[in-house]
Amino acid sequence: MMKAVQRFGGAMYVPVMLFSFAGIVVGLTILLQNPQIMGNLADPDGLLYKFSYIIQEGGWTVFRQMPILFAIGIPIALAKTAQARACMESLVVYLTFNYFVSAILTLWGNKFRVDMNADIGGVSGLTEIAGIKTLDTSIIGSILVSCIVVYIHNRYFDKKLPDFLGIFQGSTYVFFISFFVMLPLAFIVTFIWPIIQGGIASLQGILVSSGVFGVGLYTFLERALIPTGLHHFVYTPFIYGPAIVNGGINTYWIEHLNQYASSALSLKELFPQGGFALHGNSKIFGVLGIALAIYATAKREKKKVVAGLLIPATLTAVVAGITEPIEFTFLFISPLLFIVHALLAGIMAATMYAFGIVGNMGGGMIEMATQNWIPLFHNHWMTYVKQWMIGLSFTAIYFFIFRYLIVKLNVATPGREKENGTDAKLYTKKDYKAQKQHGSNKDAAPTDAYSNQALLVLEALGGADNILDVSNCATRLRVSVIDETKVQTDADFRASGAHGVVRKGTAIQVIIGLSVPQVRERVERFITKANAQ
Repeated sequence: MMKAVQRFGGAMYVPVMLFSFAGIVVGLTILLQNPQIMGNLADPDGLLYKFSYIIQEGGWTVFRQMPILFAIGIPIALAKTAQARACMESLVVYLTFNYFVSAILTLWGNKFRVDMNADIGGVSGLTEIAGIKTLDTSIIGSILVSCIVVYIHNRYFDKKLPDFLGIFQGSTYVFFISFFVMLPLAFIVTFIWPIIQGGIASLQGILVSSGVFGVGLYTFLERALIPTGLHHFVYTPFIYGPAIVNGGINTYWIEHLNQYASSALSLKELFPQGGFALHGNSKIFGVLGIALAIYATAKREKKKVVAGLLIPATLTAVVAGITEPIEFTFLFISPLLFIVHALLAGIMAATMYAFGIVGNMGGGMIEMATQNWIPLFHNHWMTYVKQWMIGLSFTAIYFFIFRYLIVKLNVATPGREKENGTDAKLYTKKDYKAQKQHGSNKDAAPTDAYSNQALLVLEALGGADNILDVSNCATRLRVSVIDETKVQTDADFRASGAHGVVRKGTAIQVIIGLSVPQVRERVERFITKANAQ
């Protein structure tokens, strides 16, 4: 089960990684069209406005086509062979599924409590997918269909048919089977999904009415489940839909930015659901306090080395919103510190919500600036002053609590740790190269830093013969191994430049950082080469 979960978590990140850039593009162009900020330059008849509109339309691509992106993206990580063909199969089958749903509702929509004559969006429960008016199953529907197609692809893509049926092998055979699977699925979905939509509408009211407690609990779970990879299942329905608002907070917020920017009402009145996207504040204010505490408690002679480790990891979290490099620095040493971190993140979000702070604040500083602070500052500057006051207060709270716990519990955070009875070192580039020279894979003649790291990681995983499959998410290499006893120590992984390891039996997660796609590609290349010998 853990193997399946970690592969699915990695698959979810394939399309999600596109959202950050697209959100920044849309946020900046909305800023350029705001007359309260740009003055006469935001004249709709002006060249700047028209040019920004063109750019903005391109930025909307990933938000308007999210279900299709997930339908295509899932097979990249889950298909075992011929991933490109699996992506094509998934897209075609997903469109077929929606044509089936559209036809069923056109004929018998009233029996399924759906009015096909209603406009798409709103409370109609309808949307348009690639020109098909269909039931709005959001990314849940596309992920379901895509996973079914991947299962069929993995099982039947390589099946040998009789020679006279050879033309139907491969993708055609997968489409053939999937076609007839989609027909009953379409009937099931048209029956069940309107009921689910009604339940979601009720859930929205419950969560919004739960107020501060609901926001705090949501944020705590989003942080606390990171080590398991299950945090995707917490935030995805909120941020990308269908929970809380149609299309998810991410899309809904950006679509209404101009409306919020021009209104003098408080943001909490305009969009109370925005409390469920405050988890990014812990990435800015919380991580900063943690890093300062780790630095303050390091041994005097190691502070310079620890600073070299913490500064890039902290900047990655604060600027880009990727927290795993620093969170995994202390997670494996002291899970208690991570639980404290999750609790403080939940309390911070709840406190901010209680003071009227809402928005699309799930990422780092770049996303917050372009989608919140800059476009909305004119009418809502006091909201962001309160956000920074509360945030910096929690930076201090994080610092003092973490410093106290690290010293009181004698936690071996960087600069304090002991390994095998001697002072442990934070691995430098020099150590990394020395380890590479003594690695058992040195004859593979790596040609770049990614290859060097891939070889060391592969060796730490027990070698190519110990690997069943490999995938990745934003920062983690997710690996299924044959024999977990062959997997080496955490220190060996850190020697490769990894930030940490999550072990769940034969399901291993190696925290690489933002270069994980390049490392994964080289790991797979070395595995293929080893298997060919």
